[in-house]
Amino acid sequence: MNGQSLLAVLIRITALACLLLAAPLTQATEEVWVLIDTATEKARVFRGQDAIAGFNGISIGRNGAARVRRRGDNTTPLGEFHVSRINYESRFHIFLELDYPTIRHAERALEAGIINRLTYRRVLDTMLRYGRPPQDTELGGYIGIHGIGKADATLHRRLNWTEGCVALTDQQIEKLAEWVQVGTRIVIR
Repeated sequence: MNGQSLLAVLIRITALACLLLAAPLTQATEEVWVLIDTATEKARVFRGQDAIAGFNGISIGRNGAARVRRRGDNTTPLGEFHVSRINYESRFHIFLELDYPTIRHAERALEAGIINRLTYRRVLDTMLRYGRPPQDTELGGYIGIHGIGKADATLHRRLNWTEGCVALTDQQIEKLAEWVQVGTRIVIR
């Protein structure tokens, strides 16, 4: 091999290595994720930092949103979640279950005295073992994003009506379900 062809091979190898190293960065910036803005009552789907879909007129819990939620308080938890299950046969048309309570929510609840150390350890252990938190603690559970289903569409347009979930119209949840899968990151703020 002469000096020029060796240089050409080295350049190609270096270029290929750069592409392979850059692939995870490109993939990370291409993450599809969802932002639920409780103040503006909007949900937006992003690919990286670019909004690719949006939904207006969402509903949240009857008592608004909260950083620390208790079972039965009808608030929507704020924070970062992931879709843990998708139910296409829900009474709310489609139900995108979230991994609530997260370990961070359990930490906040422990600090606030809402749960004890035993419950905190149970949340942590269940998340680590099964990838989904227990749904029957003092923090509540079965929080997700869903359609209206058999609920009143007129009521949906007028006020927040859920027990802590985020509700969209059936048409909106169908569109949203096209973008998400188990593991999709959901930010509720």
